[in-house]
Amino acid sequence: MKLLITGGAGFIGSNFIHYWLKNHPQDEILNLDKLTYAGNLDNLEDLESNPNYKFIKGDIGEAKIVGEAVKNIDVMVNFAAETHVDRSILDSGEFVRTNVLGTQILLEAARKNGLIRFHHISTDEVFGALREDREKFSETTPYDPRSPYSASKAASDHLVRAYGHTYGLPVTISNCSNNYGPYQFPEKIIPLFITNILEGKKVPVYGRGGNIRDWIHVDDHNAGVEAIILRGKIGETYCLGGENELTNLALTKKIISLMGAGEEMIEYVEDRKGHDFRYAIDIAKAKKDLGWQPKVDFDSGLRETIGWYKDNQDWWKKLKK
Repeated sequence: MKLLITGGAGFIGSNFIHYWLKNHPQDEILNLDKLTYAGNLDNLEDLESNPNYKFIKGDIGEAKIVGEAVKNIDVMVNFAAETHVDRSILDSGEFVRTNVLGTQILLEAARKNGLIRFHHISTDEVFGALREDREKFSETTPYDPRSPYSASKAASDHLVRAYGHTYGLPVTISNCSNNYGPYQFPEKIIPLFITNILEGKKVPVYGRGGNIRDWIHVDDHNAGVEAIILRGKIGETYCLGGENELTNLALTKKIISLMGAGEEMIEYVEDRKGHDFRYAIDIAKAKKDLGWQPKVDFDSGLRETIGWYKDNQDWWKKLKK
């Protein structure tokens, strides 16, 4: 099988490429990435000599480049996206261009080239914020995006479903909770806090740190995507989460404790505009229909992630300049 991975030089995409080639060494992967600030070929340097891996620098918003890339492809997996909420609040234009228009160009290329199997990576943020302690997002939760980022991802999800219904394109979607693990760009909360502490800097906590997120290790996420590609039902959506809810403050204290620092490292800052209070994912459908569930214990995964950033300071220091 030959897969086209878009955004494969980013955090989740590069981990997915490593995961797939480890578990399916006979398959071929073509990685299409624009190499924006969050795309980094250092994430994949160990694969440069692998004959089953090839990189193409290109923008999913360029129809000609995408049209060339999809030739002889069996499966497209779309990781390419602008993802940082704070950046979307400052300037939403690039988020609409990449996440909405870029997805449409990919879908059109899949349609015109033999109805290529298309899997779309989305987020739990399209659902908005949970209001009740017992409530969780599921595949039937109405969309209620509340930031320019989540609105752009919601629009791309709708486009994917529309191409499935209108053209018979074989599509699936996964909505995933917050990922963590190696190769994550150090503007996100876990690598930002780890690297700040390594540099002796304080860690900025929004508001009083009461916002709640569900955390999933990137390898568990990628195992879920693998299960959808191999066993998922065409036209379906699957929610992938870690069943691991933590307040931002609890997460912060856990990182500080594991790194041997004190709570004086915490700096409370003005809350993010439109900051959703709680996300949580119901993964019952993925468990039942795919036989998938997260396996990485959060404390163990977090220790390994901290260790990775300690051992790979050359990788992240040049990204924080």
